[in-house]
Amino acid sequence: MSIKDWNEDERPREKLLLHGAHVLSVAELLAILIGSGTKEKSALDLSKELLLAANEDLVVLGRMSVDELKNIKGIGTAKAVLLAAALELGRRRNLSEHKVLQITSSKDAATLLFPVLSDLSHEEFWVLFLTQANTVMAQERLSRGSDVASVVDIKEVARKAILKKARNLIVAHNHPSGNVVPGSHDIAVTEKLKKALSFFDIRLLDHLIIGHHKFYSFADEGKL
Repeated sequence: MSIKDWNEDERPREKLLLHGAHVLSVAELLAILIGSGTKEKSALDLSKELLLAANEDLVVLGRMSVDELKNIKGIGTAKAVLLAAALELGRRRNLSEHKVLQITSSKDAATLLFPVLSDLSHEEFWVLFLTQANTVMAQERLSRGSDVASVVDIKEVARKAILKKARNLIVAHNHPSGNVVPGSHDIAVTEKLKKALSFFDIRLLDHLIIGHHKFYSFADEGKL
């Protein structure tokens, strides 16, 4: 049965208007974005298929590309682009709601970086530029890599830190696999970066490895 044939108070759009977005299920919210179904499936049917493809996990759904969204029969380019845009808006809202002005622990830094790193399908390397009091001056992505590695230009990190007059730094990168155990490359980069920054009296306070729902802190583990 098409959604338009449902009772009015059961249709996702009307339900949202009557009771607010918070009462809708994830499938119903997705159905509103999908808009219309096919001859065989309603928009809600398509949204349920989409969630099934993402293992009922919004983090997985947020990482799906437009092409992956289009793998669901009935979701074309226009619908896939709309879904991707909505998911990206949700990620950015999460980022704006987790602004941290001063870093007092590895958890503070992780809270700031989780929204930009935790659900990526490729590696990225980010830097937090801090004052002497560990107030965040800026945060910036320094490089984007593949699904298994990111390239770190130590000279570029130092150059940007000097230009921004940062006194302390926290660096971070993600592991798309979700495994946050540092590899030999991660350890070597951390040691080289700490040494290079020390020549300019800039302290490397921490190096975080971000997974899907957890993180690893070199400082917490006594590796700095």
